[in-house]
Amino acid sequence: MALVKLKQSYADYRNDSSGIDDLNINNFDVYAGANEKVGSVKDILVDEQTGKFRYFIVDTGIWIFGKKVLLPVGLADVHYTEKRIYAKGLTREQVENLPNFDDLETVDYDYEEQVRGVYRPAVATPAKTQPAAYDRNTYKHEQEPSLYNINEQDGQTLKLYEERLVASKQRRKTGEVAIGKHVETQTASVAVPVEKERVVIERTSPTNATPTRPGEATFREGEVARMDIYEETPDIRKEAVVREEVRVKKVVEQETVQAQETVRREELDIDTQGRPIAEK
Repeated sequence: MALVKLKQSYADYRNDSSGIDDLNINNFDVYAGANEKVGSVKDILVDEQTGKFRYFIVDTGIWIFGKKVLLPVGLADVHYTEKRIYAKGLTREQVENLPNFDDLETVDYDYEEQVRGVYRPAVATPAKTQPAAYDRNTYKHEQEPSLYNINEQDGQTLKLYEERLVASKQRRKTGEVAIGKHVETQTASVAVPVEKERVVIERTSPTNATPTRPGEATFREGEVARMDIYEETPDIRKEAVVREEVRVKKVVEQETVQAQETVRREELDIDTQGRPIAEK
């Protein structure tokens, strides 16, 4: 019945699939009667053969500075939500009488007997003040359920856990769109009708020529007929006009994403002998 420390012998107990990770109660505070703080849990002693918890190693620095003692698991009421362990009937006198565990490497039968000798008077009943007969060769922890059987203590609560999927959303950037503009050139043509004036000279011979009188000045040297000539020239220029407008906006589309994961849940296993359970 060798007892070993949980941290040393089960270094990966938090990842153990057997459920031992749910009993991560190291550093839980320990309280005695009247809600008085005793100390805190530093480790757990486990039966190397069966794997069952036997003792909590409690650092009683609050009560007795520098002293570590063993608390049988049957006297512990574990409250997980509060992260507390309530030691049933534990008194300062008991702590003073308990042997100092400190950094003891080996817990033998004689050491356990010293521990049990302190706790037995507190858990004894009128009908049964002494444990069944035993010796160092035949003793089993199951002989004293009041000290070691945490599952059969009155008022103990066994919590069954299950995993649930919790959905949440996270907003993250998936990309960006940049819209700009650039200038392209091309050759454009435009047709503009223009007018040009030109002079048309017509020469005709009169049919009824009237002779002039003698002595009249008929010939006039240097007489000139003038006429202005006009023409249109195209006036081509460029101007910028709005060809079209581009509006940029975002729209939100919704879709449902389905996810599947494997979740675990604990179910109650009942192992009884006879008919000790009354159904309700």
